[in-house]
Amino acid sequence: MFHFNLSDCLKWMEKQGKTLFGEHFRILQQDHPVIYKLLVYAIGDKENCNRKGLNLEKGLLVNGPVGVGKTSLMKLINYFCPTEKQYQVKPARELSFELETEGFKIVNKYSKGAFQMGRNGTFPVIYCFDDLGVEPPLKYYGNECNVMAEILLSRYDLFVSKGMLTHATTNLSASELEERYGNRVRSRMREMFNLVTFDKDSGDKRI
Repeated sequence: MFHFNLSDCLKWMEKQGKTLFGEHFRILQQDHPVIYKLLVYAIGDKENCNRKGLNLEKGLLVNGPVGVGKTSLMKLINYFCPTEKQYQVKPARELSFELETEGFKIVNKYSKGAFQMGRNGTFPVIYCFDDLGVEPPLKYYGNECNVMAEILLSRYDLFVSKGMLTHATTNLSASELEERYGNRVRSRMREMFNLVTFDKDSGDKRI
């Protein structure tokens, strides 16, 4: 049984957000339903996750318009996760640029190579790929590679076999993601992710 005070959590998140992102950071009332979903997922509250349609065995795909605070919230929510469920936030654009210097081995780096030692043996590294779908298509020695598609496919295989979780943020719709990565990746994303969506009328909070 989990007991937590949403109001206290929101106050802490706003205070920490101002420290990390600047004094302009604020938590808006309209975003409370989304934040509540993220919080009950982070602390592993199975009962409330079930009520909100969240599966703790899947990762999070946080979707919403540009500037609503998806990245900031995912960085703050990470503090509420137990150690073995904490994740690294990695901009998708950076992975595309890593392809230019490291080549195709970065696919293994973020999938088969993404394990680390813990007290109870090895466990998968959890990544949150930020701004999924906006990374530029790049070539490596003349060969074009949709690096995020390959990483997602590899992590899907490990999700099935090892329970490897993946999180992501995006401002693209389901159809746009399918256009960007193809039907095969989109189909696997449905299995890998819980979809958490900001209201389409949420405004740009950046200044």
